[in-house]
Amino acid sequence: MIFDRNNQKEVVALLGAGSMGTAIARRIGAGKKILLGDISEKALERVSEDFRRCGYDVETLIVDALHKDSVRAFAHWAAQFGPVRCFIDTAGASPNQASPEHIVDLDMVGTGYAVDAFGEVMAEGGAGLIISSQAAYMYPIPNDIELQLVQTPTEELKAVPFIQEVAMQNSGFAYMIAKRLNHLQAQRAAATSWRKRRARINTISPGIIVTPLAYDEFNANGEGYQRMIDASAAQRVGTSDEIAEAAAFLLGEHARFITGTDLLIDGGVIAAIRTGEYKLG
Repeated sequence: MIFDRNNQKEVVALLGAGSMGTAIARRIGAGKKILLGDISEKALERVSEDFRRCGYDVETLIVDALHKDSVRAFAHWAAQFGPVRCFIDTAGASPNQASPEHIVDLDMVGTGYAVDAFGEVMAEGGAGLIISSQAAYMYPIPNDIELQLVQTPTEELKAVPFIQEVAMQNSGFAYMIAKRLNHLQAQRAAATSWRKRRARINTISPGIIVTPLAYDEFNANGEGYQRMIDASAAQRVGTSDEIAEAAAFLLGEHARFITGTDLLIDGGVIAAIRTGEYKLG
């Protein structure tokens, strides 16, 4: 049975087949070609089967987000299917899942590879979205260091003294700094490579969102997360569907004047930290 006879479809490319990314793809992917890239073949099989059973047109590719060539191949593979209208990057590891070096390699350098690669193929009027984290607001980086980092090519980021001397201290520092770098990477792309293609790119910084992988963090530091929830204005956790609603806006036609910015979606956690209602540590 042929569910869709349309051949000229816009492309939605998702790097990282976790629950947050798939919620976004499901929210915006009706009538489009959805391309899923992930290092896990099992995850790709599970997610793509679920999407197909719900009427979506899906293709998959094994992608190692740590390697530039693999990510670039994913981008150019996506462009073969049609105009790449949306790109979402959710690939990453959390502090209790990985070493500082792995977090720097994946969440910082790997994200840079993805931003660079899709900057070569985005369609005019297209939009990209990097999923960062509220943690990006928890470690202020001096302005001169931020300027140095935003001007450093992706391949050289790991060698910057600040990254070696500070981010590599522990997984928490690595994660906070890598997520702030996501904001800077989007700003740089918005002003340079993506601008040249007349495409937009932004970031979303989610707070405590319940996903299967989030339970690793809850199990490691449940008390700290509970205090954070209790100190927030929302007094609850968030959901992947709430992130998907905001993502649909940033990726859609009503956000055509928005690029190079971050949307913090944290229920008020960072506000509580900045006003002293909640103290980290």
